[in-house]
Amino acid sequence: MQKDRTRTTQSRELKLALQCCASSFRQRSERSVEFQLEPAVDWCRFVELARFHRIEGFVWAALSASSLPKGAAAALAKAASSIATRNLRAANESRILLERFQAANVPLLFLKGLPLGALAYSNPMLKSAIDIDLLVDPMDLQVAAEVIRQSGYEQIAPAASLNDRKLHAWHRSWKESVWGKGDLQIDLHTRPADNPRLIPTVNVYSPRQCVGVSPGVELPTLAGEELFAYLAVHGASSAWFRLKWVSDFAGLLHGMSAEEITHLYRRSQELGAGRAAGQALLVAGELFGTLRHCSELADRLAGDNTIVSLGRTALRLLAGEPVEPTARRFGTLPIHRTQFQLLPGVSYKLTELSRQATRMLSRVN
Repeated sequence: MQKDRTRTTQSRELKLALQCCASSFRQRSERSVEFQLEPAVDWCRFVELARFHRIEGFVWAALSASSLPKGAAAALAKAASSIATRNLRAANESRILLERFQAANVPLLFLKGLPLGALAYSNPMLKSAIDIDLLVDPMDLQVAAEVIRQSGYEQIAPAASLNDRKLHAWHRSWKESVWGKGDLQIDLHTRPADNPRLIPTVNVYSPRQCVGVSPGVELPTLAGEELFAYLAVHGASSAWFRLKWVSDFAGLLHGMSAEEITHLYRRSQELGAGRAAGQALLVAGELFGTLRHCSELADRLAGDNTIVSLGRTALRLLAGEPVEPTARRFGTLPIHRTQFQLLPGVSYKLTELSRQATRMLSRVN
């Protein structure tokens, strides 16, 4: 197997962060008794890295019993407490939203967020989330928007001054609109992928599962096969530059057999996830050993030069400085470049070119 083709140098701080994430989705019997903390760890940088990658909850759960510098311990403990508090509020808010959408007879799915946290981790309250992602039928957009408004949210993107007709026009170019209420945010999706050619049949009517996220709160989300394909495409849309996304994906697959993972990959190709699924598996395999027992699939992916290139780009971004892509050299160019490679063929590339140009023009205007 061509193991070295996606390898990227990892700092001590990133290696420790990876251990902390893995500890959050492994069973207690699999976890290390204690972390061997190297004296050379730069704790200021480590806290900064954990904050950027939004993994403070996992880090604090893993290291709270260790002897950390006081400043680092205080920062991580505070962040973890804030994440847990926010998740509890989001769980209650999600329950209310689900009831209101059901009362309005609007089909609804929750993407990522709390349901994914409950599926991927031993403690879903550890997973950081800045928004509540909802998926509805495009035909229900106007009713959904009204339900959200009546729940106290204000339209942020597009601008609230736009009427419902223009909101529909916005959703033809963007997969979601953004709504806010205090420190809570809703991303209202009418499709799961930026480019409609990716996972085109995954929608609010796809197979679903209900997941308990807190006592008395169960939320509907995508079933396993569709969820795998969606997470791969979602991560690929940003070239996996944030560790939290890779950890979620690896946590979901942790404990699955080679046959189960291979089946999910094959099904993702039928659903239209394209090379995003292979990229996701290579990145998760490099960072968390997800493909450890999947030698046949790993060899197949490692033999595809485009998928390997996508994986290498993602790993470089993830191992780079913990700053937003817009603050890095070349900015978001590597992300935009990889988005053109997710499906083969000129037709897809032209669609992607049109999509990216439309979004750039909408930002200018």
